[in-house]
Amino acid sequence: MSSAAPASAPLPTSAEAMWRYAWTVREFTASDAIAATGLTRSTVIEALDGLVARGLLRELPNARNAGEYRKGRPARRFELRDDVGVLIGVDAGRAHVTVVMTDLRSREIVARRVDADALSEDVDVRRRLLTDAVDDTLAAADRGRADVLAIAVGVPAPVDARGASPRHPDGFWDLMNPGLVDLFGWAPLVRIDNDASLAAEAEGAVGAAIGCRDYVTLLAGERLGAGVVVDARILRGAHGGVGEMIALDHVEGVGSAYGLGHVAAQWARDEIAGGTIAHDSSIGRLGDDLDGKHVLALAEAGDADAARIVDRLGARLARIVVVLGSVFDPSRIVISGAVAEGAGLVVTAARAHLPTDLHMPAPEIVASTLGAGVVVIGAVAAAASLTRERLLGVYWGSTPRAPGLR
Repeated sequence: MSSAAPASAPLPTSAEAMWRYAWTVREFTASDAIAATGLTRSTVIEALDGLVARGLLRELPNARNAGEYRKGRPARRFELRDDVGVLIGVDAGRAHVTVVMTDLRSREIVARRVDADALSEDVDVRRRLLTDAVDDTLAAADRGRADVLAIAVGVPAPVDARGASPRHPDGFWDLMNPGLVDLFGWAPLVRIDNDASLAAEAEGAVGAAIGCRDYVTLLAGERLGAGVVVDARILRGAHGGVGEMIALDHVEGVGSAYGLGHVAAQWARDEIAGGTIAHDSSIGRLGDDLDGKHVLALAEAGDADAARIVDRLGARLARIVVVLGSVFDPSRIVISGAVAEGAGLVVTAARAHLPTDLHMPAPEIVASTLGAGVVVIGAVAAAASLTRERLLGVYWGSTPRAPGLR
């Protein structure tokens, strides 16, 4: 995580209060702001004028000019400048990179998805891919780097508070996060984070964990990764390792950190090879097209072979839930990512397989509705949060107007 250095002039608390308030409403009057913050009229007016001068708020026509004025002094009306600049969210996966550009209200302007060479181990290729993906997204909307206020990037690697990843024995984490804080250091505000942590941010903002203070988001596709939220804060750890699932290698009945989709497909192949599933069955006829989504879909359609695999998956997921519940004590575990769309029966089976003699109450298990885009949704939410929390400190002082303003 990184940000531009704040301007030297101190940031008035009144300006910060007005800035935060403006994010919570569409438009407002000075009287509305006074009622919301408890500040005096003169303090509020001074803060609002300062934000308008810096291009962060827009003053609207007053009530008389808007045709709403009846008598008395017309009220001054304001709104957040949602066109002051753009936000960038990136899901920087191994095989695909998705970039979404939005305005300050997180309304999508343009999105792009590019394929990556999942077998490449060239750090420079990876850096060029990510740079080009962001620059091409900006260009598609006739924007440039100067328009960007904040960028957040999710990577399949642990990420510490500085936005760096620890070294990995086979170099994978180094490849997925090849100095991205510096690569995107041209943006005023930058956050590099683990993809599961950003998925958790998405679930808390617009998904299955809205209003929940203690939850785990389990990205459950090819491999498992967890975004852990305790007391409404994402946990990270000294090296960003909170939520890494390698410990599951040592959990009886789980045995690995592979995700639901991968395990469903592997079990189906094993049963075909062992003769438990016939080659001419619905699953057997899939051949090289067999994957986890097909198995889950066949289970939904009532296929007995697929239903048996799904029940086994549910038992395995229940063990994972018990481990996460005993370590983090969440009230909810959200099964997230592309596989969640077809994971309803797995979730139902996992609930049935949960032990009844746990020391702590078992977490609620739910499936996400955000689909494959959950990480980039979380990245956009993180960029918006960065902007709301830090932008004013960056642009207050000697900078007369936000440089992204057109």
